[in-house]
Amino acid sequence: MRQLSIHKRVTILKCLLDGMSIRATARVADVSKNTVSKLLVEAGAACSAFHDEHVREVKSQRIQCDEIWSFVGCKQKNAKPDAGEWRGDVWTWTAIDADSKLAISYLVGGRDGEYAIALMDDLRSRLENRVQLTTDGHKAYLEAVEGAFGGDVDYAQLIKLYGQPAGKTAERKYSPAECCGIRKEIVEGDPDKKYVSTSYVERQNLTMRMAMRRFTRLTNAFSKKVENHAHAVALHFMNYNFIRIHKTLNVTPAMAADVTDKLWEVEDIVKLVDEMHHQPKKRGSYKKQDQISK
Repeated sequence: MRQLSIHKRVTILKCLLDGMSIRATARVADVSKNTVSKLLVEAGAACSAFHDEHVREVKSQRIQCDEIWSFVGCKQKNAKPDAGEWRGDVWTWTAIDADSKLAISYLVGGRDGEYAIALMDDLRSRLENRVQLTTDGHKAYLEAVEGAFGGDVDYAQLIKLYGQPAGKTAERKYSPAECCGIRKEIVEGDPDKKYVSTSYVERQNLTMRMAMRRFTRLTNAFSKKVENHAHAVALHFMNYNFIRIHKTLNVTPAMAADVTDKLWEVEDIVKLVDEMHHQPKKRGSYKKQDQISK
């Protein structure tokens, strides 16, 4: 297949990063849906590998963690247990630095303790120093934080108290429950209650819903495969950390956290894809097929 030009691939990635669906991106870029999907998979894999290698030894003071819901294939109530593929609810776990706004660790999967443990183990491996950690009241965090950090963390949970939305209108099921109070619970160490908050990571959740069409509520642009969902998340966080200038910082989160000293562009993601997926093979590197014996 003919290799797309850098300009064309940049156009496709910019459309995806601006929250356009695959079909809309294909129309704007004048390419097929398969071409868009293939580039998304390649870019997502390249971004994930780059994040895993370079977002390391982060110096942080305060970390906030949260998880955001979406679905793959169909809603959970319509998922068949014997489908053989991931169908239904899927959660994206995120851990960000409250000062630099750097998304240090993220994970796509379920909402049980296994994924909480995986997130905390990954987060701990990327930090250089002791931090103050805040999560919501999800019980899965308790064992996960203890297993990953032991006593080397100042950990607190911010538990929100919700009431029922007023009225009994038809729109009630789409109305968020009213937050009528919060409770701060110290779990480990000596966290400063003044900084026990999940506001920044919850704002990042909103950014995800606005930037990725797959996260839009009441949509038919959901992911059909969980792998593609994960690739879209990896591409988003590459853009969020390295390309998109944070308005309150005037630099990217990666620059604020001293992970990089330059402002990245979408063209740099295309270069990562080329380095990872389109490296020319050396002559004679292919294996000849074994001859079929008579």
